[in-house]
Amino acid sequence: MTSQHWLVLAMAALLAGPAASETAPSAVTFEDGAIVASLTGTPGDAANGKKVMTTAALGNCVACHPIGAMPDVPFHGDIGPPLDGAADRWSEAKLRGLVANAKMTFDGTFMPAFYKTETYIRPGAGYSGKAPEGPLTPILSAQQVEDVVAYLLTLKD
Repeated sequence: MTSQHWLVLAMAALLAGPAASETAPSAVTFEDGAIVASLTGTPGDAANGKKVMTTAALGNCVACHPIGAMPDVPFHGDIGPPLDGAADRWSEAKLRGLVANAKMTFDGTFMPAFYKTETYIRPGAGYSGKAPEGPLTPILSAQQVEDVVAYLLTLKD
């Protein structure tokens, strides 16, 4: 590659600006259960959010929540509130907070914290000896949280 090519690449990088930064789970700030700022600085992808919500290895929201907008998805749960109209009930910031860690809004909820890595109680060590040690990774990535929020914002009454 010539020096002219490197100069063009460097200029393009400067013009593009800094890459979107991701907020680490331990650095997330909640305001009354809401997360005001995007976790990634990148808009969520509603189509990917729907995939996260319906994939057992990811968020699998439909295991607990009925969602009338997804009649083709089998095995909807009914132990969580229906998510239809979620965009009318909660703001984007509140939805982000609920997906990241619903316990910040609803103390005692059984909904998992999808974007958390610390302060877990690990009873496995006392019972089976198989509790994980060291830092845990969040269930969902920051971008997956943003994607789920983008999909939830499409659910209006």
